[in-house]
Amino acid sequence: MADTSTTDAVPLILMKIQESIAVLRSEMGQFRDSVETRFERVETLIRKQRRDSAGMLVMMRATAGDFDERVREVEERVAALEGKTS
Repeated sequence: MADTSTTDAVPLILMKIQESIAVLRSEMGQFRDSVETRFERVETLIRKQRRDSAGMLVMMRATAGDFDERVREVEERVAALEGKTS
């Protein structure tokens, strides 16, 4: 009798294991999709930040160049004034 109960239990256990595997596969598929979506969003943000950083760098260089030019003009004026007084 114990032999028939174990023989009947084995297919039930195997079916439950198959169901668990199927559920796990579907959950993993959903997880993979959500992770890929999040990675795409992060990559998009990184690309945008790189573009913004490059734009800021260009603006900073232009501003520094303009500042250097203005300082040079002031230095030339001061040098001209010092030349007149000497």
